[in-house]
Amino acid sequence: MFTDIYSPIHQLKHSARNHVLVKRDDLIDPYISGNKWRKLKYILNDVQKKQKNHIITFGGAFSNHLVATASACARAGLKSTAFVRGEVVSNEMLLLCKLFGMNLIFTDRDSYRNKKLLFNTHFGTASDAYFVDEGGASAEAVRGCTEIIAELPHDIDHLFCAAGTGTTAAGLLKGIHQRKLKTQLHVVPVLKGGDFIADEIYKHTGNIEQLIIHTDYHFGGYAKTPPTLIEYIKKFIADEGMLIDPVYTSKMFFALDDLISNNSFKKEDKIVALHTGGLLGIWGMKDKFIY
Repeated sequence: MFTDIYSPIHQLKHSARNHVLVKRDDLIDPYISGNKWRKLKYILNDVQKKQKNHIITFGGAFSNHLVATASACARAGLKSTAFVRGEVVSNEMLLLCKLFGMNLIFTDRDSYRNKKLLFNTHFGTASDAYFVDEGGASAEAVRGCTEIIAELPHDIDHLFCAAGTGTTAAGLLKGIHQRKLKTQLHVVPVLKGGDFIADEIYKHTGNIEQLIIHTDYHFGGYAKTPPTLIEYIKKFIADEGMLIDPVYTSKMFFALDDLISNNSFKKEDKIVALHTGGLLGIWGMKDKFIY
């Protein structure tokens, strides 16, 4: 099912960043978007190989991963179930999950922490069930993200991506090393205390040379969106005609703009930013964008 993709490279227009290119993984698919498509590609291959037909996964009430998994399973003819963190709620994201046929199990936050126990308790005896961690984090997901590097120019000086778990970044760095490129990978953690991401990347790559982590752009933590960031998002979208999401790509582009304004790069440096999609998540913060 994951064969042809549309992920072009566009140049940004704003004068301060008009030398920056963007890898538009957000355009791959409206529902299996960006790095979610990359992560699920080899997970679904493994599901087929192991002759499973029911994916069990995890996420919050506004999780792009849940929507992507539900959509991918519907297209592949698979059943899907998600343990949703927190109290029972209804929203646009969960509506999409249900429309794609996903079964939702709302789970208190303490129980949610032990995902393997949840899986084993509910589906441990089900021979058709396949465990997919929150966000799709896995070796298969890293493999899918590694392929992004082959779709980029070989002479990039700096590659930027946002990070939650570090899975996408691990794939990117692995691809850089495999191809023996000079590219420096800049990772912008979207949660407070993001230094741990270097350790997560190392687990998959065994080498964190050419990795630079910028931990000062979390804006208070995961999914925190103070007014400064909201105003930045509004201006960026109006300037570029390109949507960015409040949780991941907005913080990455803010970091990139800040570094450019502080002359962190040479004028001749070739910079690419990876747009990891996840745009549906804006519905979780729609009240903050009221004009």
